Amino acid sequence: MLQRIRNMAPFAGVFKASTTLLGLDIGSSAIKIVELNHADCGYRLQQFAICDLPSNAVVESNIRDIDAVGAAIAAAIRIMKPETKKAAVAVAGSAVITRKLQINAGLDEADLENLVLVEADQHIPYPLDEVSIDFAPQTVANHSEEMDVLLAACRREYVDCRVAALKLAGLEAAVVDVEAYAIERACTLLPEPMGREDRTVALVDIGAVSTTLNVVRGGETIYIREQLFNGSDLSIAVQRHLGLSASDTDDCLRCGELPESCEIEVIAPFKAAVVQQVTQLLQSFLTSGVDRQVDQILLAGGIAGLAGLAESCQQSLGMSVSRVDPFSGMRLDNKLDKQLLANTAPSLLLACGLAMWGEG
Repeated sequence: MLQRIRNMAPFAGVFKASTTLLGLDIGSSAIKIVELNHADCGYRLQQFAICDLPSNAVVESNIRDIDAVGAAIAAAIRIMKPETKKAAVAVAGSAVITRKLQINAGLDEADLENLVLVEADQHIPYPLDEVSIDFAPQTVANHSEEMDVLLAACRREYVDCRVAALKLAGLEAAVVDVEAYAIERACTLLPEPMGREDRTVALVDIGAVSTTLNVVRGGETIYIREQLFNGSDLSIAVQRHLGLSASDTDDCLRCGELPESCEIEVIAPFKAAVVQQVTQLLQSFLTSGVDRQVDQILLAGGIAGLAGLAESCQQSLGMSVSRVDPFSGMRLDNKLDKQLLANTAPSLLLACGLAMWGEG
């Protein structure tokens, strides 16, 4: 029998949640949690939380200190007090191997699973007892004798460490997704959906240690590239400039409360470096031969919340650039800190996409 990834997406139909789920993004510098309520009229943001992680608790998307991550999640849960204890988490796309298989249509589930196991042994460069696997049959054309089956495999350690961290915080990992697919799901909430066939959208996720470019056309990712960029240098520079603790510095950055001297001496040079990173990533795509056009750039991640960053990128690149806000058309709970949400929304995109797995 297959050691199944716990409902890894993009496999619509493999899993359908029966309860609301917490969307939990385990990043390199912080964990982000989003709780959505679901109704016929759409989503409602019930609450969100961001809790910083100790240095090196998560390195290159790998959890190195399960206890520290579990403690951070538990701290956020104590503040949020959510009704549900089930959560959706994600693994990085770089940790996942995907293959599209062609298999005879009409097989029952048991035969399909056995055949996928045989195919997986040929396509996955790891012993099968070291990986978690999931698969999903795709739409079958009328009268077709074959169907496409999407196969995904991930080293089991990447899944198990996330499940263990959640368990330490008293949560259950009901879904393990792939980061890129969760982000795509969240982007369907944007006022200008990314799924239009005639639009190519470049989503630039600027994190604490790396920047990732996801280019989406017609709702499907056609190009992904990641490059190292130490965004955490901004926190260190601001901390030194203001003489604050690390936690107080992060609070100031999230709230956008910085003195003018810091804006001039620290923030402005950093924004220039970010613009250079975005320019390099975009150029790598335009010269890849995949496509020759980008209609819009969307900025996500914690750094994307910097005031004026989108405007600086737009001026430099000469095209539409804006910050991602998956909650812009969503109903908001009255208790939420609206200003904090506006400043941090770009960093909550992945957590939002994960929370969308649930159904109330």
